[in-house]
Amino acid sequence: MTDDATPFVLPRVPASAGALIFDEDGRLLIVNPNYKAHWSLPGGIMEADGETPWEACRREVREEVGLHVERGRLVAVDFLRPKPGKPGGMRFLFDCGTLPAAALSAIALQEEELSEYRMVDTVTALELLSGPIRRRVGAALAAPDACVYLEDGRPV
Repeated sequence: MTDDATPFVLPRVPASAGALIFDEDGRLLIVNPNYKAHWSLPGGIMEADGETPWEACRREVREEVGLHVERGRLVAVDFLRPKPGKPGGMRFLFDCGTLPAAALSAIALQEEELSEYRMVDTVTALELLSGPIRRRVGAALAAPDACVYLEDGRPV
């Protein structure tokens, strides 16, 4: 109990995981969500049943674009501060490497959430992505051999 007799409540921090997936020409897979005004990466919210960030990344990639990623290296952890109408939370970004053309040709969009996808060079990707996602991807690409820690998409 706190001094004012209000019971302590353990804070809940939403978390999500996204994937950097490249083709053999170094282009990045980006997706266009139906529910956002900007392009994004495959990925989504971690389940509250104890799912890990890596498990969430793999599941969301499979659900959203039909790809099975087998490996991933954590390249960014980003804390987003809550804002009115937005809960904030933790964002984990994994580099899932280069997939062969045969695997990428099997992309099947989850039509309830995504309207289209593109394979684009990283400069174009950074132009199409917005806000913290753009900063997160840019920071990860700028530090290819490290995992970067960010707050609201910015290095600390």
